[in-house]
Amino acid sequence: MPVTVFYEHLIEQGEIPENHTSYFTIYRLLKKHNLVGKEILPMPERKRFAYDQINELWQGDLSHGPTIRVNGKAQKTFLIAYIDDCSRFVPYAQFFPSEKFDGLRIVTKEAVLRCGKPKRIYSDNGKIYRSEVLQYACAEMGITLIHTQPYDPQSKGKIERFFRTVQTRFYPLLELDPPKSLEELNERFWRWLEEEYHRKPHASLDGKTPHEVFQSQVHLVSFIEDSDWLDAIFLKREHRKVKADGTITLNKQLYEVPPRFIGQSIELRYDERGVYVYEDGRKVAEAVRIRLEDNAYVKRHRSPFAAIPAKEGEHGV
Repeated sequence: MPVTVFYEHLIEQGEIPENHTSYFTIYRLLKKHNLVGKEILPMPERKRFAYDQINELWQGDLSHGPTIRVNGKAQKTFLIAYIDDCSRFVPYAQFFPSEKFDGLRIVTKEAVLRCGKPKRIYSDNGKIYRSEVLQYACAEMGITLIHTQPYDPQSKGKIERFFRTVQTRFYPLLELDPPKSLEELNERFWRWLEEEYHRKPHASLDGKTPHEVFQSQVHLVSFIEDSDWLDAIFLKREHRKVKADGTITLNKQLYEVPPRFIGQSIELRYDERGVYVYEDGRKVAEAVRIRLEDNAYVKRHRSPFAAIPAKEGEHGV
């Protein structure tokens, strides 16, 4: 309908008070969402599909979790999870206190270590799923990373259905006995996931359980046994030029690297545990964080070019 008719309809229905919100405000809002001057296209046709082998595709997403009280303070939680398209088995899922990439990194690494690597990961366009670190890691593991179209959550139907199951079957248990910490929340969730969700017959699996279907094809799983290599490919990456004093700055912190890198542009990979120097894809050194207050007490070697006081009776040149 024309925007003028839509605006009048909002007033008649009591959605907005008359003379309170202007016509131009409504017009700008509709234009911002591309709803002005063009035909509204119908939702794309969808056909149900499912892969017939495990680890062909994992759907990944993030969902708002329950608010828990820790030491009397309310704390939001967020559930990050993957689900296998074929078996509906959840390779790994965990609650976190924020929506940051660190949570996705943990979930992806744990899922791959426990259930092998998938051929494809299908996720939305959220910031953490667009991270360069995830793209690098998937590329090195040979995993194709696919993103949905914006504002199209229905295309990830299986992970969305899993989140609804968590909301209707697990969250009510928390109301009866609220968890007292994030650790307790995750422990209870993992127990429910293993004992309830994975062992319950699924209608779309011909009455089989997700655990049964996944185990029946476990011979197809391609495991990654080198956890150190997996840790390395999930490190964040930056490039820095080393200053004349052998230092670099990263995240507003000063670090020292071996003298041989002075004047060079080097690749740094890092996480919460440390900062490392890489060459040709190999770790060759670790950057050491510098505390300026400690440097004030470091014993310095006397320079050979320092002025030497003349002895009594001697004259300088």
